[in-house]
Order: sequence, then C-alpha cells, then structure tokens
Amino acid sequence: MNKSVISWALYDWGNSAFATTVMAGFFPLFFKQYWSAGSDVTASTFQLGLANSLASLLIIFIAPALGAIADQGGARKGFLYACTLLGAGMTGGLYCVAQGEWLLAALLYVGGSSGFFASLIFYDALLVAVATPERYDRVSALGFALGYLGGGLLFALNVAMTLQPHWFGLADAAAAVRVSFLTVALWWGLFTLPLAFWVPEPPGGGRRGLAAVADGFRQLRATFHEVRRLRHIGLFLLGYWCYIDAVDTIIRMAVDYGLAIGLPAESLIVALLITQFVGFPAAVLFGRLGERLGPRTGIYIAIVVYCLVVLWAARMETAAEFYLLAVVIGLVQGGIQSLSRSLYARLIPADKSAEFFGFYNMLGKFAAVIGPILVGWVSLASGEPRLSLLSLLVLFALGAWFLSRVNIEQGTRMARELE
Repeated sequence: MNKSVISWALYDWGNSAFATTVMAGFFPLFFKQYWSAGSDVTASTFQLGLANSLASLLIIFIAPALGAIADQGGARKGFLYACTLLGAGMTGGLYCVAQGEWLLAALLYVGGSSGFFASLIFYDALLVAVATPERYDRVSALGFALGYLGGGLLFALNVAMTLQPHWFGLADAAAAVRVSFLTVALWWGLFTLPLAFWVPEPPGGGRRGLAAVADGFRQLRATFHEVRRLRHIGLFLLGYWCYIDAVDTIIRMAVDYGLAIGLPAESLIVALLITQFVGFPAAVLFGRLGERLGPRTGIYIAIVVYCLVVLWAARMETAAEFYLLAVVIGLVQGGIQSLSRSLYARLIPADKSAEFFGFYNMLGKFAAVIGPILVGWVSLASGEPRLSLLSLLVLFALGAWFLSRVNIEQGTRMARELE
C-alpha cells in the first residue's frame, strides 16, 4: 500500500469516531437518559428516529448537486474539508448542551450528521484517485477496516472515561460523555490531515466559482438521464437502497432498541466495542473475499447473515445474546459496506466519481429516512419494539433481488466507454 492509499484510509480512521462514539454509542444513550430525561421511552425513540431521518433528508437534497459541482471544479477535497468542519464543529457543540435540552441536542446532531454524511460523498469519490479498478475491493476494505479500528480505539477511551471519570479529572459519567463529544471533533479533524497532504485531487472540468456551479447543475441534469439509461447502475442503486436501509437502521437504532427491551446500558456499550474490534479484521477479509469470489457474492453472504441476526434479535432476551449478535454483525458490517462501494466504483465513469457517489449516498440516506422512522413508528404504535425489526427482512430480500439483476461485466464496460 502506498502513501496515498494509507492517507485516504486514515480519513475513515478519523471520521468513524463520529459513527461509533456519537451516532451508534453515546448520543442515543445520552439523548434518552440525559437530554430527554423524564420523557416517555417510546416518545424519545420516535424523536431520535426523527433526528436521524432529518439529517438524511438534507443529504438527499444536496448530495448529487454537490458531487457534480465538485467534479466540475476539481474540488472534491475542498468540499470534504468544508463538510468535516461542519460535522466536527457541531459535534463539539454537543458539549455545551445542558440536561433536558433535547431539541438543541437534536439540532446539533442533525448538523453533525449532515457534515459526516456529506463528507462521505467526496471521500468515496477519492477512491478512484488512489486505486486502480482491480484494487478497489482491497483498498475500499482497508478504509472500513481502519475506520473500525480507529473509531473503536477512541470509543474504548471514551467508555473508560465514563466508567472511571475521576481517572481523567472529570466530575461524573455525564461530564465524561460531554467531553467525549469534544474528543470526537478533535480526532476527526486530526486524521483529515494525511488526506489533505498526500491524496491527489482528481482533475475536474477546469471551472471555478459560479461557472463550476452552473456547469455542475448542467452535468447533474445530464447524469440523471445517464443513470436512467445505464440500466446496471440503476439496478444496483435500487438494490443498495433497499439493503443498506436495513443495515443503517440496525446500526443507528441498536442501542435504543436494547434499552427499550430492558438491557442495561453498560452491556450495550460493551457490545458496540465488540462490533468495532471484530469489524477490523473482518473488513480486511471481506476485501480479499471480494477479490477472490467477486463483490456481489460477498454482499449476498452478508445479507443472509443480517437476516439471521434480525430473526434472532426479535426474540432476544439477555445481554449475552446481544454480545453474540454484536460479534456476528461485526463479521459482516464492514464487508457489506466496503464491497458495495467497490462494486459501485466499477460501474461508474471515474471522471464523474463525486457526482455518481452523490447519487450513491443520496439513495443510501433516502433509505435511512424510511428505516429509523419505521422502527420508531412501529414501536410507538404497538408498544412492542420487537415487532419493528421483522420489517427489515423485506428490505434485505428486495436488495438481494435487485442486485441479482445487475450485469457487472457489461456495466463496467459501459462506464469505461463514458470516460
């Protein structure tokens, strides 16, 4: 692996701290027990789902346009820096939110999530700048693997801070959680620096300022027509839309679900740490699996495992079961994400990578609008959180079916012809 590949992957090491400490770990826990103190448990679940969905809606409206403008202006890295500043800044702002101020916490979380999701458009688009097509699977998997390791290491430190706050000169666990949000912001910013120095900016259309914006929107209209015409990209995006909805919902709502069925908060945090450290070697292995068997086969394997996880989780009773499910999810979570990214990179023109990855992230986040609200609404309407999980099986099945209709060889050939 050369310097540019490692530098690119280290951005995942940095920004994954938001996904672990904030999105999957402390925010849902702190939101329910501190910022929504005194509220009904089902109401706070619905509020959390709504905040997640609002962040996704923002990305839906801006992702393709941002990608097209970045392609035209050769500004993928510049857009990534702006999104990182937004995400890290809003995350650090959570430190200042007092107990009971759930609305302010939710708004800052929406801002932080929007910066995080938008940065992924440009990070994913830079894959084509650091790797050749035959290396996409391995390099994409390296990014996710380092993300699990880096995010897991900071999360482990943050967990230690909450369990033993006096070791760190903090008053109590609540103070430790608030300081953890600051550490995420600093960690994210620090590990953006290698990408800034050693990852090349792919050439753009040579336009700047308002000209790049105008050209970007013109290119966006043309790409809408291309996506409709390029059948294999469209089928892949439909499949991805379905199965990643279910995956993202499991990631975002796992801690809230565990609390709702009565599992202790400490057990849920330990389970998240297990997932992170299992995910590190598993993501690397899935990259090798993608090279050997093909990325689609690897995605199918992950979908089958996720379906078994959902069926098991719907009847789960003990923290030990939650731990075991965390191990199983860790084995496939990075794999389904990394192989989806590398398969899509094969199907798109390299010179329009940010724009096409804008569509990719838009559909992923559009799916995430439905999933969290669906889980929250079913839980609220039925009073039984377990019932909401089974709806995810339909999404996994639809995703696998659409994916089976993609002709990867033909799609790759058409993408090269468009460059």
